[in-house]
Amino acid sequence: MRALKALVARDLTLAARVGGSGALSLVFFLMIVAVVPFALGPDLNLLSRIGPAILWLAAVLATLIGLDRLFQADEEDGSLDLMTGAPAPMELVVLAKVLAHWLTTGLPLALAAPLFGLLVALDGTAMAATSLTLLVGTPALTFIGAVGSALTASIRRGGLILAVVVLPLMIPTLIFGVSASEAALGGTVPFTTPLAILAALTLIAGVVGTVATAAALRWSE
Repeated sequence: MRALKALVARDLTLAARVGGSGALSLVFFLMIVAVVPFALGPDLNLLSRIGPAILWLAAVLATLIGLDRLFQADEEDGSLDLMTGAPAPMELVVLAKVLAHWLTTGLPLALAAPLFGLLVALDGTAMAATSLTLLVGTPALTFIGAVGSALTASIRRGGLILAVVVLPLMIPTLIFGVSASEAALGGTVPFTTPLAILAALTLIAGVVGTVATAAALRWSE
C-alpha cells in the first residue's frame, strides 16, 4: 500500500506541475457537448432525448486525450525501467498509474457532467443519472486505454494507433453507460440493471486491464 500511495502521489504531483491532459480532456469534453447542439438544431426534445448519449460519447473521446503519454513519458526518461526492476509487482505500478490518470481525467469529466448537461437540455434526474454512470464507467475506459498505452509506449506519436486499438473495446462500456442513463428517464428496464452491468464491466476491465497492461510492459522490455 505504501508503494501504491507513493506512485499515485508521484503521478498526481507530475500532473499538477506539468498540467495538460486533464484540463485538455475537460476542454475537449466541453467542446463536443457545445458543438453538437448546433448540428442538431433548436429541437430541445430531441436534444434532451439523446443528451446522455452525447455526454457519454464526448467522455469516451475525451478519455483518449493524454492516454498515449500514460507510459510513454516514463519510457522516455527511464523511469519505467526503474519501476520494472523495483520490488513492487508491475501490476501494482499499473494500478497506481491508472488510478492517478483517472483522478485527473475521468473523475473531473464525471463531476462536470451535470453542468455540461445544461447544454443538452437535460433535467435534474438525467444529469444525476448520467453523472453517476460516468463515475462508475469511466474507470473501465481508463483501464482499457492503459492496455493500448502500454502497447504503444515505445512508439512515437502512437496516439492514432492507440485510438484504433482501444475504441472498439470501449463500445460495451459506452452502450451500457448510455442504457443506464436512459433507463433513469423511464423505460422497460430498471435503472439498476444496466448500472450493475456497467459496474461489472468496470471490475472486469480493472482486473483484465491491469494484468494485460503489466504483461504488455514486460513484453516491450
